[in-house]
Amino acid sequence: MTKQDQDAFVVFDRVQKSYDGETLVVKDLNLSIGKGEFLTMLGPSGSGKTTCLMMLAGFETATHGDILLDGNPINNIPPHKRGIGMVFQNYALFPHMTVAENLSFPLEVRNMDKSEREAKVRRALDMVQMAEFGGRRPSQLSGGQQQRVALARALVFQPELVLMDEPLGALDKQLREHMQFEIKRIADNLGITVVYVTHDQTEALTMSDRVAVFDDGRIQQLAPPDELYEAPQNSFVAQFIGENNTLEGVVQEIRNGVALVRLDDGKIIEAKPVNVSSPGERTLVSIRPERVEFNKDRLQEGAHTLQAEVLEFIYMGDIFRTRLRVAGNENFIIKTRNAPDQRRLQPGEMIDIGWLPEDCRALDA
Repeated sequence: MTKQDQDAFVVFDRVQKSYDGETLVVKDLNLSIGKGEFLTMLGPSGSGKTTCLMMLAGFETATHGDILLDGNPINNIPPHKRGIGMVFQNYALFPHMTVAENLSFPLEVRNMDKSEREAKVRRALDMVQMAEFGGRRPSQLSGGQQQRVALARALVFQPELVLMDEPLGALDKQLREHMQFEIKRIADNLGITVVYVTHDQTEALTMSDRVAVFDDGRIQQLAPPDELYEAPQNSFVAQFIGENNTLEGVVQEIRNGVALVRLDDGKIIEAKPVNVSSPGERTLVSIRPERVEFNKDRLQEGAHTLQAEVLEFIYMGDIFRTRLRVAGNENFIIKTRNAPDQRRLQPGEMIDIGWLPEDCRALDA
């Protein structure tokens, strides 16, 4: 175990999980989470992220390896003795209890006296701005209010670690975005450690200190949100995080930290070699839509230019989203902000587009 693991608050040490004894749904997971960190496990369905959360909560047992909390192994400790707060997507509130009784329940289990319970319930309800709703039942609350109560219940006994499994999945877009900032604010104010599971990339980028991107039972990349978006380490991460354009080609040569790539239409471009190592390898060159420019007066010196055909123009309010045909790719997207001087492209129009070599990355094919 490394020094970083020893200093971490939560540690997964060579953890594996199999349900049938043959297929691993989590493969040799090594992950250290710092005290007070907000870490999100992000990935598609079946990638292993929720299984990892359930093993940390104690609802699933690791097939191999150790899980440590504040330096202590917890593999054999039952869920109710781990001192971990939990928030689920379906809220899991007791329908026959009032809001205050729901919050009081985990305190009663811990044998707290009545006056202390009441003080902690009031504090938790104040925290989520639900002080006036203590006497209501869950059925009398909106979805957003129920989620606030579920969050308050996870925090009421003041745990140092809170786990959240797709907690905002049932809310509408506007409320979901509001709750993202609320949860992050509360977590920061309390200094608690949060492990959050979602398949929503925007949610992960908005809330997290670091994001672990899962696929096929492994972490594909673990990094802060800006690094994850700006510097994906492989094609899966580039495609899964945000919108991304790819052009297929073959690496011609690599020199001075630059890969020369011959695209399938014969055009040669430069890219930063990230997941390619030798000439002759096929590659996907990755470029983010907002890094592509079509106004010639805005193209910077040294920019690559390619000809493109406009296939579709979509007005999205704050931005324009335009789909192009570029080097054989008919789903090449550019995004431009809605501004008085921004030209609206027309389907059928031929334009030149460009980007800087450092904005594109040569990844695994």
